[in-house]
Amino acid sequence: MKLTTLDMKNKKFATKMRGFDPAEVTSYLESMAAEFEEINKLNSQLRERVVELETKLQDYTSMEKAIQQTFMQAQETGGKAVENARKEAQLIIHEAELKATQILDKSRTNLTAIKEQITILKARKDSIVVRLKMLLNSELDLIKTLEFDEAFPSQNEDELSRETSKEKTEIEEIIKNLE
Repeated sequence: MKLTTLDMKNKKFATKMRGFDPAEVTSYLESMAAEFEEINKLNSQLRERVVELETKLQDYTSMEKAIQQTFMQAQETGGKAVENARKEAQLIIHEAELKATQILDKSRTNLTAIKEQITILKARKDSIVVRLKMLLNSELDLIKTLEFDEAFPSQNEDELSRETSKEKTEIEEIIKNLE
């Protein structure tokens, strides 16, 4: 049986001889009823507060779960981003290595071609120098022959040999410059 403050206030006791003073009992019951009413109000306020706090606790619990899920998703996304960045970096490095290899191969091929061209040009130069030497020597021999065939009365043999040696020296200098 649930006791209310009204029950306490309206409770009537039977009287007996030499019993308690009814005014004192009534006063005590009224003060008990007032205390009980205060306790009921406090209890009611505390229940409301408990309901309010339980609601807030549920809200905070759901927010905590949402935050944990968000955090887990952020960790997954971050991990995936790092992994993707690593894969992309490896791909870039691999492509760079391939390009470097291609550039090196092309450079080696070009170097070989240039060396071959240099060898060919040197051979051509040597051939031209030899032909020029032969041509100049034959021209020099022709000049000598012509000088001996033509006799100038005013020139003596010493002058002819000096002029011939001078021309020969000039031709030899030209040949050295060609080499």
